[in-house]
Amino acid sequence: MATVILARHGRTSSNASGVLAGRSKGVHLDETGIKQAEDAAERLAGLPLAALVSSPLERCRETAAAIRRRQPAPISIASERRLLECDYGSWTGRELKELAKEPLWRTVQGHPSAAIFPEGESMAQMLSRSVAAVRDWDARVETDHGSDAVWLAVSHGDVIKAILGDALGMHLDLFQRIVVDPGSLSVIRFTPMRPFVVSVNSVAGDLGGLRPPKRRSRRRKATKVDSDAAVGGGPGALPGRRGGARGSRG
Repeated sequence: MATVILARHGRTSSNASGVLAGRSKGVHLDETGIKQAEDAAERLAGLPLAALVSSPLERCRETAAAIRRRQPAPISIASERRLLECDYGSWTGRELKELAKEPLWRTVQGHPSAAIFPEGESMAQMLSRSVAAVRDWDARVETDHGSDAVWLAVSHGDVIKAILGDALGMHLDLFQRIVVDPGSLSVIRFTPMRPFVVSVNSVAGDLGGLRPPKRRSRRRKATKVDSDAAVGGGPGALPGRRGGARGSRG
């Protein structure tokens, strides 16, 4: 299967001021957020993306646009509603310090699979739609571009945490243990047997190592996908080869 990079949008004034923006319109990247988006774009500049998919909210579209500008070849931004921020309902627009006093806050922290936001959606619904979106797009990218293809999805903190938790085989009640900062990049490679979580909450370093190997023939050849984990940890990333394959033991 293809490899997906999950990018959280850069910081907004709502993030900085402790306000739950949710699906509010008109929430844009602040000065720090713009820099974070540009830094992410720089890290991805040497990596041609097969697809660039984004939540339709402005802060994600702005982050995706910054990444697109640094791509080596023209690429369009596809909008995907299933990558939208969680619908926090009547919690939207309120300060986190006030929400922390609500009885539901304890459920969100300790038992999120049971959390349903008033006039909004449940966290379980958020998990289901976002994982379905990533897997659907991953299969589409592989069909169109091959199993070595790399694509990018720009979304929101809780959404990315939920997708990562699912890839790690974690119950939703444990996903609050994962940290996903503004402007960070996380990487998952799906295979028929299991996903491999390559990176989580990465905020520095070039990602050119994910670049697909050059093919000797113009004609695309099927690549055998190895779902086995490397016993003993393997040799690490090698030129023309990515994690998820059998490696040396010990």
